[in-house]
Amino acid sequence: MKDLFNLNGKVALVTGATHGLGMAMAKALAHHGATLVINGHTPSKMDAALADYKADGIDAHSYLFDVTHAAQVAENIEKIEKEVGPIDILVNNAGMIMRVPALEMDPEDFRKVIDVDLVSPFILSQAVGRSMVKRGGGKIINICSMMSELGRDTVSAYAAAKGGLKMLTKNLATEWAKYNIQVNGIGPGYFATEQTAPIRVDGHPFNDWIISRTPAGKWGDPEDLAGAVVFLSSKASDFVNGQILYVDGGILATIGKPKE
Repeated sequence: MKDLFNLNGKVALVTGATHGLGMAMAKALAHHGATLVINGHTPSKMDAALADYKADGIDAHSYLFDVTHAAQVAENIEKIEKEVGPIDILVNNAGMIMRVPALEMDPEDFRKVIDVDLVSPFILSQAVGRSMVKRGGGKIINICSMMSELGRDTVSAYAAAKGGLKMLTKNLATEWAKYNIQVNGIGPGYFATEQTAPIRVDGHPFNDWIISRTPAGKWGDPEDLAGAVVFLSSKASDFVNGQILYVDGGILATIGKPKE
């Protein structure tokens, strides 16, 4: 059974892996044997991230490029495969959110969110997928969201993108399964990250709502994603395709509890 989850000899590219959930998933892959390649677009954040990985005993390879720019993606995928090795695992994690009421959102901002959260996973998957097709196998994991299934105030662009990403995942799985490529998604719930720290305090309305809305009664720890990403990257998931694995503490399984 241990060999089913062994990633030794595999090259994994994780986009947006300079912080937060992307970094947590990247570390999980590295600790299970994968040679790690991380992407970002800000030099200072990349430097800090590399120091963090090194402190954790991980020798990460870093590449700075814009995931929404097809030419930059193609150029860097070619460089990675020459300098590090063929990419066996792609985790499309880079993303963004703008919290703006739908009536007030500028169409250009809407397009920007779609470009980062939906178009860039297509660009990356296409660039890496060509090589995977030639080699006869690979794993692609798209980081979706609970907003792939649900709506919420002020996140119309994000929800549209993540809903589209769910269907892109299913469609790429349909097209590429014959090449032994598995394309799946992970849908994180609400996690305790640096970004959520200001609202994760007792008495904050959003904090109290999340805890009451989540059957597990708590925020997720970034490490809670480790099992999901390793499973979907490994031989253990060779017959799993086109699925979205929601790691949400049970939120999507319930309509919630009445107020006491």
